[in-house]
Amino acid sequence: MWCKHHPDRRAVHFCASCGIPLCHDCAEETGPGKYYCFQCAMLQSVSAGGSDILDKREKASEKKLLEKKKWGPFQYFVIVSSVLILVMGGVILFGGQKPPAGEIDFANQPRVLIFMVDTSIKRFAYYEGHQYPAGLKDLVPKYLSFSKKQLYLLDMLSYRKDSQMGYLLSFSKHVPGQMKITISSKGIAYEAPTDGGA
Repeated sequence: MWCKHHPDRRAVHFCASCGIPLCHDCAEETGPGKYYCFQCAMLQSVSAGGSDILDKREKASEKKLLEKKKWGPFQYFVIVSSVLILVMGGVILFGGQKPPAGEIDFANQPRVLIFMVDTSIKRFAYYEGHQYPAGLKDLVPKYLSFSKKQLYLLDMLSYRKDSQMGYLLSFSKHVPGQMKITISSKGIAYEAPTDGGA
């Protein structure tokens, strides 16, 4: 069987989520023996941040329940409604996938970073009248929840508006031997390494 993104390479792994065949360069190992394609690995990593927020809110709700001895129907209605809204928000944001625990380390997971920023650009365009941001820092903090200390991560990416493609997003530095990824409003373009890499 051949790799989905490299028809000239044999597949050595299959995505644990969507099942597509992957060559060694396309497979992301997220745990011992667990391999994902770029997009599924991004979803797994992005959803990691969600469980912490939900856990904290659930613990806060439980603490308030214990502090108050008498509850009326209105208080129960508020709690149940809040939980339902959180669950529905999680399903919308994470596609119904169970979010794993942990914090995302974008510096060591640049592919997750590029897909996260791409999602933020698309949200910006949706809510800002189909306009793309002038620069990546325009996404923070409304569309991309980065602190001031994390802004250096955006220097890892190259972004520019494009009249035909809408925008072009890629890594600012190309690692020799690795596949080049360019994302636009039209989709993702993969370019095989031309510098002698496998």
